[in-house]
Amino acid sequence: MISQDVFSVVHSTQTNPQFSDKRIKPTPTMKIQILNNIASEGLAVFPSHYQVGTKIDNPDGLLVRSASIDTELFPSLFAISRAGAGVNNITVDKATNQGICVFNTPGANANAVAELVFIMLGAYARNIHLGLRFFQNLTDLDDAGLNKEVEQKKSQFKGFELAGKTLGVIGLGQIGVRVANGGASREMKVIGFDPYPALANIHTLSPNVSLARSMRELLQEADIISLHVPLNPKTEGLVNQSFLEHLKADAVLINFARGPIVVNRDVLNALDSNKLRFYLTDFPSTTLLNHPKVICTPHLGASTEESEEHCSVMAATQLKNYLELGSITHSVNFPTAESIPKDTIACRLIMINQDIPGMIGFATQVIGRHNINISSYINESNGQIGYNIIDLETSPPQDLIKEIESNKDVIRTRSIFFHSQ
Repeated sequence: MISQDVFSVVHSTQTNPQFSDKRIKPTPTMKIQILNNIASEGLAVFPSHYQVGTKIDNPDGLLVRSASIDTELFPSLFAISRAGAGVNNITVDKATNQGICVFNTPGANANAVAELVFIMLGAYARNIHLGLRFFQNLTDLDDAGLNKEVEQKKSQFKGFELAGKTLGVIGLGQIGVRVANGGASREMKVIGFDPYPALANIHTLSPNVSLARSMRELLQEADIISLHVPLNPKTEGLVNQSFLEHLKADAVLINFARGPIVVNRDVLNALDSNKLRFYLTDFPSTTLLNHPKVICTPHLGASTEESEEHCSVMAATQLKNYLELGSITHSVNFPTAESIPKDTIACRLIMINQDIPGMIGFATQVIGRHNINISSYINESNGQIGYNIIDLETSPPQDLIKEIESNKDVIRTRSIFFHSQ
């Protein structure tokens, strides 16, 4: 059980106009540590009373991209917000046990990744990479000689059209749906597969995309397979020898999801035996470089100005809302929970606990014994963690908090105070 952390909050009228109530007093500085380059648009989300920088002692929140984070090194931390979708660089299990909320930004870079998939697929299909290499050896020719060489050699670069080919998309999150819809708009036959699809994403899927009943069914039909699954213990090494044995002959594989999803050795064996026609990836390795059937890009999936801005703003906003209000959206380890505080509340008590029966009754009984009125009570669960937003009309005494914390299934509490002028 982790001890209570208490701080007051102020609401910025620029970044949170619905909470511009003048009854809120200035507050102590909140501290945000930045561990990667974050777009300035995201940093602008934090009000002036926040301390934001790369060298911060005992931060309240972390804003990261690819930096590796061991949450045990941050004992005072409330939350981490990752400007991107993957969180394999963060010790999420440790964070959960510490009562630290971990956010990501799904969908913020989806368009950038989906665009790059088709840029590179198109470049490969039309042999653009070979054509560019061809011109590098013709720099000493004049225009007449260049045109003659082009006309004589251009047949070597004859490619194929995407229209009419079967595209298989594994993983139908926001990126996967965009890739599937992009294939349909290019007159490809598109098959999608996701073992745990989110309805919100499926609802945006083109009616021209069909859903496979199994991954094997997709592999046996697709000319081109594009991977868009998160990296976790179930997906690490997903594309291995067994996976590749089920491919349709002469298939093309695309990985713009995460490098460890693919076992490079097995892919190279499939390429060398002509089981696999070509491999496009955003995750280069020394084993892949200079292979004639591989195109690597230097991890460019989210590297656009627009994507970095969207990710940073979304990450910063989620972190700010959690610190100020205890609100949660897009957390990978805590349930979604949002609530607007009423003018009458003095304190918002957050209780984070193991998701077991009886915790709501326990909290309300403790609060009731101290004669404090509960203005509202919201409880959400993700099957592992119970997250409670309890709005109180009177600030709780310290012995109330200690009584709640004495329960062995309470992981952490926080008190967010609202001070009337």
